[in-house]
Amino acid sequence: EYAHLTEAVNGTYVNISLASESKVNPFDLPRPVGQQVSTEDVIRSAVITLKGLLRIMLGNLTSTEDSLLDRALLETYAKKDITITSDLSTVEPPVMQDLVDVLSGMEGADNLVIRLKKYTEGTFAGLFNAPTNVNTNNQLVIFSVRDLEDELRPMAIYTLVNYIWNIVRSERKKRLLMIDEAWWLMMHEDSAKFMYALVKRCRKYYLGVTTITQDVNDFLRSPYGQAIVNNSAMQLLLKQSPSAIGTIQKTFMLTEGEKYLLLDSPVGQGIFFAGNKHVAIQIVASYTEDQLVTSNPEQLLEIERAKKDFQDKMSNIEEI
Repeated sequence: EYAHLTEAVNGTYVNISLASESKVNPFDLPRPVGQQVSTEDVIRSAVITLKGLLRIMLGNLTSTEDSLLDRALLETYAKKDITITSDLSTVEPPVMQDLVDVLSGMEGADNLVIRLKKYTEGTFAGLFNAPTNVNTNNQLVIFSVRDLEDELRPMAIYTLVNYIWNIVRSERKKRLLMIDEAWWLMMHEDSAKFMYALVKRCRKYYLGVTTITQDVNDFLRSPYGQAIVNNSAMQLLLKQSPSAIGTIQKTFMLTEGEKYLLLDSPVGQGIFFAGNKHVAIQIVASYTEDQLVTSNPEQLLEIERAKKDFQDKMSNIEEI
């Protein structure tokens, strides 16, 4: 959906899938510049975040397994010479296979090793087991998980958001992070909690966060999703389904008229909230904006045909 926009502004489009050459390593660390953040705090924060990811990947963990993972993650970093005395600007982070190797040598970790091997040797080996190789040095960077299986999307989005968060903490400058289909992060407590913590801290790092979701019920069902909505400076509601309108009316304290407005709204109409005030709104896109961000399959096919026709004409001109 964002490919045409990225191409138009010479942005960077990163496709994340099992077959993609683009990789993001969940073991990456932030490299703070000019900040009073101890290396010990950075490593501990990384371990906590990784344990959240591993709980999503592995499902429920016993207290013993949780303790084993905690020790194993610290040892995995230590084996790469990443300790509280390390210079984080020069280290090379481990990958998932390094964690499996450490767990293989720990008593009582056999079950964890078996479950993790799916992500290092099995079906999902192409996603979380390689060093980061993407280039984010651009004004606009799009990460797409469109080609990922649904089972992998929550953990992939979690990993990508954490990667972006590491970049944000490494260099403070104005940025905007937009997370489309953010309801995927609300499916698991660990990713929902991580997202809520990021939203609370982002302003400190000059980062603005926008969450977009079509599944409002799934987003609001999580207490962390509810808190994110309640603490947002601005909100925009577009057309809603009858199954979700009850929850939305209660959350946003809508009148009956506003409820029916959202049930019957055509494309581009809705209610805009800013602080304690809200107003009905109609968003009218220009022709160029519509062409750049449309998600209409028919329009997308027409755009692709037009691009191909243009390329064919240019090729003919060059031959002449």
